[in-house]
Amino acid sequence: MTSNYSADQIQVLEGLEAVRKRPGMYIGSTGPRGLHHLVYEVVDNAIDEALAGYCTHIEIDFNADGSVTVTDDGRGIPVDTHSKTGKSALETVLTVLHAGGKFGGGGYKVSGGLHGVGVSVVNALSEWVEVTVFRDRREYSQRFERGTPVTELTSKPIKENRTGTSLCFFPDTVIFTSGIEFDCDTIASRLRELAYLNAGVKITLTDSRLELLRRETPRIETYCYQGGIREYIAYMNNDKQPLHEDIIYICGERSNVQIEVALQWCTDAYSDTVLGFANNIRT
Repeated sequence: MTSNYSADQIQVLEGLEAVRKRPGMYIGSTGPRGLHHLVYEVVDNAIDEALAGYCTHIEIDFNADGSVTVTDDGRGIPVDTHSKTGKSALETVLTVLHAGGKFGGGGYKVSGGLHGVGVSVVNALSEWVEVTVFRDRREYSQRFERGTPVTELTSKPIKENRTGTSLCFFPDTVIFTSGIEFDCDTIASRLRELAYLNAGVKITLTDSRLELLRRETPRIETYCYQGGIREYIAYMNNDKQPLHEDIIYICGERSNVQIEVALQWCTDAYSDTVLGFANNIRT
């Protein structure tokens, strides 16, 4: 530290430099909590597609090499050229903070992610990221390393009329110095919760880290609940004695705000359990 505080001490960080310089400002920590937050940010983007009515299936894969792949069947990140950056929309949302489709009302009516910050932060804090987008009967791909694109956006035709986004990332050990081993149970708990909160959305979790699991086949779990938060209440009260079998359920909309409420009283509960969520984020 110097007593001569002048313009020379003012740092200007460009692009995703700020994220790598102070990652805790964006993901909370560089320990297990922040590491798992990377997965949640990518999953939240897929959930936002579900909230918009375009995504029905989300897949999360813990790969044998330590990377994570999140795939959805939504609309797919746009790939056309962005008028302001001159880059593809895909490269823009991966490399520019506060770039996304959730600021105005055109792309998403409801969203729960970091509004254009999340996926670029994941890119900045990963050793590498590979993104594949399916749109208009074409497959688009691009690779990034520590937030910087290392390949051009490539494109090839595909036969099936598939849509969606697949993002694979490998956390940067320079950032996550305490380790990059994901706890599958921690992630599974959040995915199960998201499945309850978004009735009918199918979420599949696959853990292929066989050496870590000490087993010969991958761990595969699927979460899909047509009853939504009513099933969530039944799940939480599974080992309790309900005062009434039928779960009270209320839903409605006013001023473009949708509300869902599910209630059940139990005779053997000595304290209340009240969970609140706003756009899938626990309050």
